[in-house]
Amino acid sequence: MARTVGTTVRGIRAPIVKKGDDIVNIVVNSIIESSEAENYAIKDRDIIGITESLIARAQGNYAGVEEIVEDINNNFKKDVGIVFPILSRNRFSIILKAIAMTGKKIYLVLNYPCDEVGNCLMDKDKMYDLEINPYTDNLNENEYRNLFGYNVAHPFTGVDYVKMYKELAINDNIKIYLSNDPLSVLEYSKDVLVANIHERERTKELLKKAGGENILGLDNILTKSINGSGYNPEYGLLGSNMATETKLKLFPRDSQSYVEDIQNKMREITGKEVEVMIYGDGAFKDPAGKIWELADPVVSPGYTKGLQGTPNELKLKYLADNELDSLDKEKAEEMLKEKIRHKDSLEKAASLGTTPRKITDLLGSLCDLTSGSGDKGTPIVYIQGYFDNYATE
Repeated sequence: MARTVGTTVRGIRAPIVKKGDDIVNIVVNSIIESSEAENYAIKDRDIIGITESLIARAQGNYAGVEEIVEDINNNFKKDVGIVFPILSRNRFSIILKAIAMTGKKIYLVLNYPCDEVGNCLMDKDKMYDLEINPYTDNLNENEYRNLFGYNVAHPFTGVDYVKMYKELAINDNIKIYLSNDPLSVLEYSKDVLVANIHERERTKELLKKAGGENILGLDNILTKSINGSGYNPEYGLLGSNMATETKLKLFPRDSQSYVEDIQNKMREITGKEVEVMIYGDGAFKDPAGKIWELADPVVSPGYTKGLQGTPNELKLKYLADNELDSLDKEKAEEMLKEKIRHKDSLEKAASLGTTPRKITDLLGSLCDLTSGSGDKGTPIVYIQGYFDNYATE
């Protein structure tokens, strides 16, 4: 019988994970139990995705405001400028709260009209009507309020982020400015905490070249344990999420060892060579809210070697509209399968339009959309047939 299904994705339910739990056995057992209950076979090149929060929770990779305060004081001896954080209660508010608790004066520079991932501080049409040039114009908080008022709520969260960040101040120690020039912060402080995510290295370099003295990023804070806290040696506070009003869950560490241990355990039990990845935010943009989902530093902090690289695919629509257009159905199908079998030697035009994204970025988006961030209870995702194609029998 001809094959009728390509890629299949299953959200796998798992028990509630707590600090110290054996996450390798939990993941493997959850998948084995699911395959038996739902009657599907484990196959070579199947893919297991595990949400980063599951790994971090098992690690106990948490830090409280007290630990952040201590590490900020370790790294900054004077007042501090902060540039380009995202607008987020979940991602940045506790970090800013902790920095304010140091008692230092904070000069907070926000991108406008939107932050790095698409959250807006102002209506873009009104900005242009007011003839504000986002490439050259800098605004202080009073100028922002005089132009846009005191009811500037995010259209989806309903939060006025300038107000929310300002209210985290202690003894009015937070001053807020709007600018897209990172060098503007140097007017207030030569010591700067770079808070953007994907352009952080460029931002650091620009500030250093312009005379910045102590230039660090969120990825340089909590890179080691403070008084027994969690930490991440590679990403620091990047990728952290609010756990409570005073505690953050950090991005997981040692991710590579976990994916390799899970792969090995699955091989021992099933005899199959599956691929494994840990995923955080997917790399996609919401078409309605215009928000880019990726607030984590990477989509996948750890994955097995079979997931490296970009897909090697042909554009079936291109072939169907060109070389196969004059053939009958049977001949067209056979020619298409033959081309797929020898696609490494075909001309570039046949792959035209297949965007060269990393396999882990594509899979991370698929996993994130499958597991969701609500109450589905499926922090493990099992994918079959992802590497199959039209020629696979």
